[in-house]
Amino acid sequence: MARQIFVNLPIKNMERSQAFFRSLGFDFNPQFTNEKGACLVISETIYAMLLVESFFQSFTKKTITDTATSTEVLICLSCDSRVEVDALVAKALAAGGTAPNAPQDLGFMYSHGFEDLDGHIWELAYMDMAAMQSGA
Repeated sequence: MARQIFVNLPIKNMERSQAFFRSLGFDFNPQFTNEKGACLVISETIYAMLLVESFFQSFTKKTITDTATSTEVLICLSCDSRVEVDALVAKALAAGGTAPNAPQDLGFMYSHGFEDLDGHIWELAYMDMAAMQSGA
C-alpha cells in the first residue's frame, strides 16, 4: 500500500474554503468532511484536512500561526505543464486568493503559486525532465 499524506491546515470559514478549492477543480471526500473538517483530495495519496481553527486547536497546545505575519509551511504540488501551473494560479486569483510572488522560470523548472483564503501558501511547479537531463 502506498504511503499517504494528510496535511492539516487551520481555516476560518468552512464554506468559503471548500468553495475556494472546488473552484480550482479539487473535490472533497464526504466520508471525512463535516462542519469541523473537510478532506481535500489532491491525489490518490495526498490530502489536506481543512480544519476550522477551534477544531485544529484541539490537536495542539501551540498557538496557531498568524498567516498574515508568519509562514509555518510552504505546500508544493507538482503539475504536468506550465499551462497547468498558470491555470491553477489564475483560478485561485479569480476565487479570491493572492499571488505572493511572480512566476519563476529556471528553464528546467517553472513555478508559481498562490495564497488561499486563510493565507496558506501553495507553490505549483512543473519540472521539464528532458531539459533537466540536458542541463538546460
